Amino acid sequence: MTALSLGVAGAQERGSVTNLPIPRYVSLKAAEGYARHGPGQTHRIDWVYKHRNQPLEITGEYGHWRRVRDQDGMGGWMHYSLLSGVRTVLIEAEMQNLHRSPSAESQVVAHAERGVIAWLEQCTLDWCQVKAGRVKGWVQKSTLWGVRTDEVFE
Repeated sequence: MTALSLGVAGAQERGSVTNLPIPRYVSLKAAEGYARHGPGQTHRIDWVYKHRNQPLEITGEYGHWRRVRDQDGMGGWMHYSLLSGVRTVLIEAEMQNLHRSPSAESQVVAHAERGVIAWLEQCTLDWCQVKAGRVKGWVQKSTLWGVRTDEVFE
Protein backbone atom coordinates (compact mmCIF):
# COMPACT_ATOMS: atom_id res chain seq x y z
CA MET A 1 0.00 0.00 0.00
CA THR A 2 1.56 3.22 -1.09
CA ALA A 3 -1.14 5.86 -0.90
CA LEU A 4 -4.13 6.27 1.39
CA SER A 5 -7.01 8.69 1.16
CA LEU A 6 -9.48 9.03 4.00
CA GLY A 7 -11.84 11.58 2.57
CA VAL A 8 -11.86 15.07 4.08
CA ALA A 9 -8.38 15.86 5.40
CA GLY A 10 -8.23 16.16 9.17
CA ALA A 11 -11.89 15.21 9.63
CA GLN A 12 -11.10 11.96 11.39
CA GLU A 13 -10.41 11.64 15.12
CA ARG A 14 -6.91 10.56 16.15
CA GLY A 15 -5.94 8.07 18.84
CA SER A 16 -4.55 9.63 22.02
CA VAL A 17 -1.76 7.01 22.20
CA THR A 18 -0.76 6.32 18.58
CA ASN A 19 -2.07 9.45 16.82
CA LEU A 20 -3.49 7.06 14.20
CA PRO A 21 -7.03 7.49 12.86
CA ILE A 22 -9.97 6.34 15.02
CA PRO A 23 -11.80 4.30 13.94
CA ARG A 24 -9.39 2.17 11.86
CA TYR A 25 -9.22 -1.46 10.82
CA VAL A 26 -6.61 -4.01 11.88
CA SER A 27 -6.46 -7.80 12.01
CA LEU A 28 -6.01 -10.36 14.76
CA LYS A 29 -2.35 -11.40 14.77
CA ALA A 30 -2.74 -14.24 17.27
CA ALA A 31 -4.59 -17.54 16.87
CA GLU A 32 -6.66 -16.53 19.91
CA GLY A 33 -7.36 -13.17 21.48
CA TYR A 34 -9.34 -12.07 24.52
CA ALA A 35 -11.54 -9.00 24.41
CA ARG A 36 -11.88 -7.69 27.95
CA HIS A 37 -14.46 -5.50 29.64
CA GLY A 38 -11.83 -2.82 30.32
CA PRO A 39 -8.23 -1.97 29.42
CA GLY A 40 -6.21 -4.32 31.64
CA GLN A 41 -5.70 -7.99 32.48
CA THR A 42 -7.74 -7.70 35.68
CA HIS A 43 -10.92 -7.01 33.69
CA ARG A 44 -13.19 -9.94 32.86
CA ILE A 45 -13.04 -11.54 29.42
CA ASP A 46 -16.18 -10.70 27.46
CA TRP A 47 -15.26 -12.26 24.14
CA VAL A 48 -12.71 -14.73 22.73
CA TYR A 49 -11.65 -14.42 19.10
CA LYS A 50 -10.32 -17.63 17.55
CA HIS A 51 -9.70 -16.74 13.90
CA ARG A 52 -6.20 -15.53 13.07
CA ASN A 53 -6.32 -12.61 10.59
CA GLN A 54 -9.93 -11.72 11.51
CA PRO A 55 -10.56 -8.05 10.71
CA LEU A 56 -11.37 -5.86 13.71
CA GLU A 57 -12.13 -2.16 14.04
CA ILE A 58 -10.24 -0.11 16.62
CA THR A 59 -12.59 2.39 18.25
CA GLY A 60 -10.46 3.53 21.21
CA GLU A 61 -7.01 3.51 22.80
CA TYR A 62 -5.70 3.46 26.35
CA GLY A 63 -2.02 2.76 26.97
CA HIS A 64 -1.18 -0.64 25.45
CA TRP A 65 -4.87 -1.49 25.03
CA ARG A 66 -7.14 -1.03 22.03
CA ARG A 67 -10.94 -1.12 22.13
CA VAL A 68 -12.06 -3.26 19.19
CA ARG A 69 -15.30 -4.43 17.66
CA ASP A 70 -16.07 -7.11 15.10
CA GLN A 71 -18.55 -7.24 12.22
CA ASP A 72 -21.38 -8.03 14.65
CA GLY A 73 -20.61 -5.07 16.90
CA MET A 74 -19.19 -7.30 19.65
CA GLY A 75 -15.79 -6.68 21.19
CA GLY A 76 -13.91 -5.14 24.05
CA TRP A 77 -10.37 -4.16 25.01
CA MET A 78 -7.43 -6.13 23.57
CA HIS A 79 -3.70 -5.80 24.19
CA TYR A 80 -2.06 -4.18 21.18
CA SER A 81 0.41 -7.07 20.79
CA LEU A 82 -2.48 -9.30 19.60
CA LEU A 83 -3.27 -6.96 16.70
CA SER A 84 -1.63 -6.36 13.34
CA GLY A 85 -1.77 -3.50 10.87
CA VAL A 86 -2.08 -6.05 8.05
CA ARG A 87 -5.45 -5.43 6.45
CA THR A 88 -7.97 -8.19 5.99
CA VAL A 89 -11.67 -8.13 5.17
CA LEU A 90 -14.62 -10.42 5.71
CA ILE A 91 -16.82 -11.45 2.79
CA GLU A 92 -20.40 -10.59 3.77
CA ALA A 93 -22.29 -11.70 0.65
CA GLU A 94 -23.66 -15.28 0.60
CA MET A 95 -21.65 -16.15 -2.52
CA GLN A 96 -19.34 -13.42 -3.76
CA ASN A 97 -17.92 -13.32 -7.29
CA LEU A 98 -14.26 -12.33 -7.57
CA HIS A 99 -13.69 -10.50 -10.86
CA ARG A 100 -10.55 -10.13 -13.00
CA SER A 101 -10.92 -6.31 -12.94
CA PRO A 102 -13.02 -3.77 -10.99
CA SER A 103 -16.14 -4.17 -13.10
CA ALA A 104 -19.24 -6.36 -12.77
CA GLU A 105 -18.91 -7.16 -16.49
CA SER A 106 -15.36 -8.52 -16.14
CA GLN A 107 -14.58 -12.23 -16.03
CA VAL A 108 -15.36 -14.06 -12.77
CA VAL A 109 -12.15 -15.77 -11.61
CA ALA A 110 -13.47 -17.36 -8.39
CA HIS A 111 -16.27 -17.38 -5.83
CA ALA A 112 -15.99 -16.78 -2.07
CA GLU A 113 -18.53 -17.82 0.54
CA ARG A 114 -19.84 -15.61 3.31
CA GLY A 115 -17.39 -15.48 6.22
CA VAL A 116 -14.20 -15.96 4.17
CA ILE A 117 -11.31 -13.83 5.43
CA ALA A 118 -9.31 -12.27 2.59
CA TRP A 119 -6.27 -10.00 2.46
CA LEU A 120 -6.99 -6.49 1.25
CA GLU A 121 -4.69 -5.56 -1.65
CA GLN A 122 -6.08 -2.26 -3.00
CA CYS A 123 -9.31 -0.28 -3.25
CA THR A 124 -10.99 2.21 -5.55
CA LEU A 125 -14.08 4.12 -4.44
CA ASP A 126 -16.39 1.16 -5.22
CA TRP A 127 -14.18 -1.94 -5.60
CA CYS A 128 -11.42 -3.71 -3.67
CA GLN A 129 -8.90 -6.26 -4.82
CA VAL A 130 -8.64 -9.12 -2.33
CA LYS A 131 -6.55 -12.26 -2.05
CA ALA A 132 -7.76 -15.49 -0.46
CA GLY A 133 -5.37 -18.42 -0.67
CA ARG A 134 -3.83 -18.35 -4.15
CA VAL A 135 -6.79 -16.53 -5.70
CA LYS A 136 -6.86 -12.79 -6.28
CA GLY A 137 -9.84 -10.82 -7.58
CA TRP A 138 -11.94 -7.67 -7.38
CA VAL A 139 -15.14 -7.44 -5.34
CA GLN A 140 -17.58 -4.62 -4.73
CA LYS A 141 -16.59 -2.78 -1.57
CA SER A 142 -20.19 -2.85 -0.31
CA THR A 143 -19.96 -6.65 0.12
CA LEU A 144 -16.96 -6.45 2.49
CA TRP A 145 -16.52 -5.74 6.19
CA GLY A 146 -13.19 -4.29 7.24
CA VAL A 147 -12.77 -1.36 4.88
CA ARG A 148 -14.16 2.17 5.10
CA THR A 149 -16.49 3.28 2.34
CA ASP A 150 -14.27 6.28 1.57
CA GLU A 151 -10.92 4.42 1.59
CA VAL A 152 -8.96 4.46 -1.65
CA PHE A 153 -5.43 3.01 -1.86
CA GLU A 154 -3.13 0.99 -4.09
